[in-house]
Amino acid sequence: MNMLEGIEAIIFDLDGTLIDSMGVWREIDIEYLGKLGYDLPSDLQQCLEGMCMHDVAIYMKDRFNIPDSLQDIEKTWNDMALYKYTHEVKLKEGVQKLLDYARAKGIKLGIATSNSRLLTEAFLDSNGLAHMFDHVLTGCETFKSKPDPEVYFAAAKGLNADPSKCLVFEDITKGILAGKNAGMRVCGVEDIHSAWARDEKISLSDYYIESYNEIEYV
Repeated sequence: MNMLEGIEAIIFDLDGTLIDSMGVWREIDIEYLGKLGYDLPSDLQQCLEGMCMHDVAIYMKDRFNIPDSLQDIEKTWNDMALYKYTHEVKLKEGVQKLLDYARAKGIKLGIATSNSRLLTEAFLDSNGLAHMFDHVLTGCETFKSKPDPEVYFAAAKGLNADPSKCLVFEDITKGILAGKNAGMRVCGVEDIHSAWARDEKISLSDYYIESYNEIEYV
């Protein structure tokens, strides 16, 4: 079955799914923790998987005894990442063709990300993509962290789409589970920064792609 058949809306996670940005966050974590006197723990990415930025701040503050307020921690991260999201981060290869196809076919497009609205909009605006998406939800809307399906239910509602006719693209297991828990079809996306969970991602997803160039169009 073609993954786009019968689809009313496509909802993308952002980091590691729509865009190549997970390496940016590794660099930020190394720099941020280094200033506090810590090396980057090997398990940090797995521990933070699926969390919205606020929950990440809570986790990091507790784990590393950070004296700053949660608001200040989030502001520091946003400030460190803003230039990169505006000037360096790009769409994954093959995504633009899918976006153009969906617009031509009347398939609605949405984003449901744990990232901040500041960085999400900075990327979309700087790459001329804001007009492509009908509804964008971010971690700033205080949804429960994935794998809770709340953000995907809200995205479907915002797109006026039946969840069973939504196709989700996700790069992490908790995101895949969030889409499945919302009753949506889910396509897992290859990303080097979640390669450790590749087999699990494949087993949980309805479809799996190593590149958006693999998608077949009807």
